[in-house]
Amino acid sequence: MKADAETEAAVMSVLNRLAEGYAKRDLDGVLSIFAPDPDTVMFGTGADEKRLGLAEIKSQVERDWSQSEATSLTYEWTSISSAGAVAWVAADVTFGIKAGGQQLTFPARMTCVLEKRGDHLLFVQGHFSFPAAGEAEGESFPT
Repeated sequence: MKADAETEAAVMSVLNRLAEGYAKRDLDGVLSIFAPDPDTVMFGTGADEKRLGLAEIKSQVERDWSQSEATSLTYEWTSISSAGAVAWVAADVTFGIKAGGQQLTFPARMTCVLEKRGDHLLFVQGHFSFPAAGEAEGESFPT
């Protein structure tokens, strides 16, 4: 069900905190928006990027930052729905990365699930991916 305006604003606040934390390289800020549960999961764009729990998510964030000079995350389109204490998001995003002195941008997709815990919404699941390369518009599979 489409989220009401209050829930949508709260979810966007958390998403913006993720983007700001990544850009500022604020590890505590980034980790503070993830549930501290051992089954909180985050999938990244790399083949080996499946992280369970805060310690693994922390390691991934640190790895991302160690391989870049700057990062940014911009939300281009979002769909936010909710029911009870749970909200879920689908989004088109743009990753900006400065690495090796070069500025790169990548279109990406993000899905996530957030759960209200007390007064806070926290990530319990997230997934980032790149659209399939070599797949023309109108095709269902890369060729």
